[in-house]
Amino acid sequence: MRGRVLIVAGSDSGGGAGIQADIKTVTALGGFATTAITALTAQDTKAVHGVMPVPPGFIAHQMQVVLRDIGADAIKTGMLHDAATIDAVADVLESEPAARGVPLVVDPVMFAKGGHALLQPEAVATLKRRLLVLARVLTPNIPEAEALSGMRIRTIDEMRHAARTMVTLGCQAVLLKGGHMPGDVLVDVLATETTLRNFESPRIASSSTHGTGCTLASAIATGLAQGLDLEIAVARAREYVRRAIELAPGYGSGHGPLNHAHTVRQG
Repeated sequence: MRGRVLIVAGSDSGGGAGIQADIKTVTALGGFATTAITALTAQDTKAVHGVMPVPPGFIAHQMQVVLRDIGADAIKTGMLHDAATIDAVADVLESEPAARGVPLVVDPVMFAKGGHALLQPEAVATLKRRLLVLARVLTPNIPEAEALSGMRIRTIDEMRHAARTMVTLGCQAVLLKGGHMPGDVLVDVLATETTLRNFESPRIASSSTHGTGCTLASAIATGLAQGLDLEIAVARAREYVRRAIELAPGYGSGHGPLNHAHTVRQG
């Protein structure tokens, strides 16, 4: 077991996304997951049926006690819900000595797979002002990237331009995910101040895609926690997610969960 990853995100009662997917991913890739839960959701493969936020002060308390005792080699944020939560998380990241210099993966979770809003619209400005400037890598999908960049994204060239634009918001790198783009080939774009790279793979026809964003971000965080270069961490994470979709168990009647345990040997 190598690489401590502190995950700050919401709980998914259906087990396919959020904290549950994050813990499974980190464990399956040989890391150790700790958590600060930001919200409880009543959720299945069809929809988010309810959200109960955790008070920001208690989110910060969870982070503080973990960082001060166990520490972290990478930190990943997911569902943060509102501006007060983002402020609380950013305050801890800026003030706790154990968080300084630790790579931060920001998954700017705004919508659930079924369309339910998971980040209040007025919190987007706070996310950009407080958290993006701390991020080693930001991992938006296309709707999230449009909200953050203010740009319309309909082509690969527009993805590349938007990714470069988001780097100017203060994060060190952006992985813009192309899952919402039509076509037989899925393209993700990784941008830094000096580089721009496309990652391509055949699109998998599957309804078992619940939690892909959470899973990918946590897989990248695990790679960074284990000392991998960012491009290598991204490549390994994409392959892990691809196999998890291919081997998905087919649970539920909506967008089903991935097979996070496909790296685990049976028996």
